[in-house]
Amino acid sequence: MPQTYDLTLKSIFSDIADDIIIYLTGINLRKLDELNIEFARVERRDSDMIFRCDTDTGEIAVHIEFQSDNDRVMPYRMLRYALEIIEKHKLMPYQVVLYIGKDRVKMDNGINYEVGDNKLDYRYRIIDVGEIRFSEIAETKYFDLYSLLPIVDRNRRIEKGEKYLKMCVDLIKDAPIDVDRKRSIAFKAELLSSIVYSQEIIKKIFEGVEKMLKLEELPSYKMIMEKGIEKGIEKGIEKGIEKGKTEVVLKLLNKKFKNFPKKYEELVKSADSKILEKITDDIFDIEKPEDLEKYFDK
Repeated sequence: MPQTYDLTLKSIFSDIADDIIIYLTGINLRKLDELNIEFARVERRDSDMIFRCDTDTGEIAVHIEFQSDNDRVMPYRMLRYALEIIEKHKLMPYQVVLYIGKDRVKMDNGINYEVGDNKLDYRYRIIDVGEIRFSEIAETKYFDLYSLLPIVDRNRRIEKGEKYLKMCVDLIKDAPIDVDRKRSIAFKAELLSSIVYSQEIIKKIFEGVEKMLKLEELPSYKMIMEKGIEKGIEKGIEKGIEKGKTEVVLKLLNKKFKNFPKKYEELVKSADSKILEKITDDIFDIEKPEDLEKYFDK
C-alpha cells in the first residue's frame, strides 16, 4: 500500500474511540492503550494498528491491518503477525483487515488444513470498506470517519461518479465541528479519493473546500453561527448544529434542492427511522422533491 494511504489511515484510526473498535470487532471491550510493534520477522508495515483492550474475559490485542489491494498471501502474513503479538505481548489477538481497495475483496480470511493428526483452523475478519453504506458514515457522530466517505458505498459510488464525491465533500463542509478539524478531515478524504477517482475529478470537487473553510473563519460567519441564523451567504450557510438521522436527511435534501418545500420538510421531520434510512440510501436517485411522496404513501 502506498505510504500516503498508510499514514492517512493511521492518522484517522490512531485516536479511534472504543465504540468504533467495538463496531469493527463485535466484542464488548474498552481500549487501554496502543501497542508499538514492528514485525521483525515480516516486512516493516507502518500501517499496523495494535491496541491493548480489556474485555469481560480479560485483556486482548486488537490488530487492525490496512490493505488497498487483494493479496493472495494475506492469510500467511496475518498468521505471522498473530504469532508475534502472542510472543511479544502475551495477548490473544483479534485481527481485522480493513480493505480499502477499488475492486471488491477477493482474499481468503484464514488458513485451514488437516494432515494426519496435524490440524490448523485460523480465521480473521475482513471488512471491505466499499461495502459500508454512505448512510452508515453520514449518521455517525464520529466525524473523523467522514474521511472514508469517498471510498465507501462502492455500487453507488460507481453509479454516481463525481456526483457522489461532491455529496461526500458537502457533508464534511457541513459537519458541526471546528474549521481546523474540517480542514484535516477534508485533506484526508482528498488523499483517499485518489484510490478510486482521477486527479481531474478530485481537483474539481475539492477546489471549493478551502474557500468555504476560510469563509467560516470570518467574524461575520461566526456571529451568524452563534446566533443560529439559517439564512445563508451565496449558496447558503446552514445552521451549525445538526443532530440525528432527521437532521442528516434534511441537510442532504436542502443541499440537493434549492428552496426545499416546507411541506416535505415537515414530512421528513415526522418520518420514522426506517423511512429516513431509505431516503438517505436513495438520495442520489431522488430527482425532485415530489419524489419523496412515495416514501410516505399509506
